Amino acid sequence: MILWKIFLAFFIPGILGYGGGPASIPLVENEVVGRFHWLTVGEFSKVLALGNSLPGPIATKMAGYIGYEVGGVLGSLAGIIATVGPSLILMIVLLRILYKYKDSPKVKRLTLLIRPTIAVLLGVMAYEFFAESFGQSGSLQTLAIAVVSFILLEKVKLHPAFVIVAALGYGAVFMGG
Repeated sequence: MILWKIFLAFFIPGILGYGGGPASIPLVENEVVGRFHWLTVGEFSKVLALGNSLPGPIATKMAGYIGYEVGGVLGSLAGIIATVGPSLILMIVLLRILYKYKDSPKVKRLTLLIRPTIAVLLGVMAYEFFAESFGQSGSLQTLAIAVVSFILLEKVKLHPAFVIVAALGYGAVFMGG
């Protein structure tokens, strides 16, 4: 019965929390603190602070931690599945609809319109990263990393993962990162 309660405590905010993890935090608090009384407000704020300090989606981290505290390993799994479930179900349904109408001229036009939008968003993001790097690391180091990365990727044909690890290593050693 406790696993079902854990599942509901995170599934309902997952459905109603439009906007992702941060939007569902008040809903999770209502379930965990107000409805089931598993945590106090102070304990919940500590879990929230812990979740914010770790990388990754906050809602799944909180679901895993609170689920574990309440129901052990199975409680943790129930919380995580309940948090991810609504998005997964919606994605499967939408993909089925898209696959069903993939040959429709409207869907083809839609995908043609989405591609440039994604390209522009990626371009803006890359520009912002580059501009921030230029400001924080200096133009000489940023240019050197960009040129060496280009040579390693295009001329040496090194796998991108190795180039990324090398750039991270350079930053850690020489840039105090």
